[in-house]
Amino acid sequence: MLFNSFEFLVFLPIVFLLYWFVFNRSLKWQNAFVVVASYVFYGWWDWRFLLLIAFTSLCSWASGLLIEKYADAPKSRNIFRDSRFYLWANILLNLGILGFFKYFNFFVQSFVDAFAAFGITLHATTLHIILPVGISFYTFQALSYSIDVYRKQLPPTRDAVAFLAYVSFFPQLVAGPIERATNLLPQFQRPRTFDYAQAVDGCRQMLWGFFKKIVIADNCAVYVNQVFDTYQDQSGSTLLLAAIFFTFQIYGDFSGYSDIAIGCAKLFGIQLMRNFNVPYFSRDIAEFWRRWHISLTTWFRDYIYIPLGGSRTTKAKIIRNTFIIFLVSGLWHGANWTFVVWGAYHAVLFMPLILMGKNRRFTDTVATNRILLYN
Repeated sequence: MLFNSFEFLVFLPIVFLLYWFVFNRSLKWQNAFVVVASYVFYGWWDWRFLLLIAFTSLCSWASGLLIEKYADAPKSRNIFRDSRFYLWANILLNLGILGFFKYFNFFVQSFVDAFAAFGITLHATTLHIILPVGISFYTFQALSYSIDVYRKQLPPTRDAVAFLAYVSFFPQLVAGPIERATNLLPQFQRPRTFDYAQAVDGCRQMLWGFFKKIVIADNCAVYVNQVFDTYQDQSGSTLLLAAIFFTFQIYGDFSGYSDIAIGCAKLFGIQLMRNFNVPYFSRDIAEFWRRWHISLTTWFRDYIYIPLGGSRTTKAKIIRNTFIIFLVSGLWHGANWTFVVWGAYHAVLFMPLILMGKNRRFTDTVATNRILLYN
């Protein structure tokens, strides 16, 4: 179900009324209703993938309990008594599912093409795989929970319903922000009361998001698609103008959807993290990536970049770590070598700042208290 659809226009007020006026007397029933509503929202596209999100959610929930159970257990040759086994089992399970649905055909075709470059013809069969909407987002949320429990940054929850609500919460399920268990899960574990001011602010942010998505992004897309579909016949100035329009389109799409998600969550007493922070006002590429798709970039920072050593190591390793997270980020955005090249390109842009030690030069907020609101 899309935010900018008639179905969502009907769905949202019904869920809102039931949430606050029917299921508000019991936290467990309220959370259970969130799960049901979220599964209806997600299953509206293809109900078969509800089994997948339920399976990965329950496995991640169980992994947290097992990680805690064996966290302080004496060292043993029995791997089933080692918390690391359950951490890595959940990581490999989630990444395996994500890899199969998103990257199986990509890697098979790349393997065939690599041999073809040396004159060797291989016959490989690709599969007609439908990519589940939002799988990258909810997979990363499930992974962050297991990792945070293993790091003892978060106690595991025994409330399966609250955990299912955390993974599947419909406002941010298919397009983010990618929430952390340390922020979102506790909000499902405590009672929530209706806050009129917060709801009004949520409606205002949703309207701002719809404006960016429908008025700005969708209208820019008309021109951009027309030009890029016939780029061979277009002049350089026309292509340049289309590229400029595309910057507004992609920002309006991504940040608009994030605004709608964040504002919608406020209607239900839930606070989601900010996902965009006026990125086009950034003063260098490092600042841009601190302000663009914040939930994703901070996820890569906390769960890949810092464990590799982060910036507290030699220049050579900082450069290596930077390339790793940008190559992974490129592949996350799409199963195509063009996305990998895109990631490498941005890593190269980082190099002068890293070599001069200026990649943390701008960390203040741009346009504080200005007319620019939300994202």
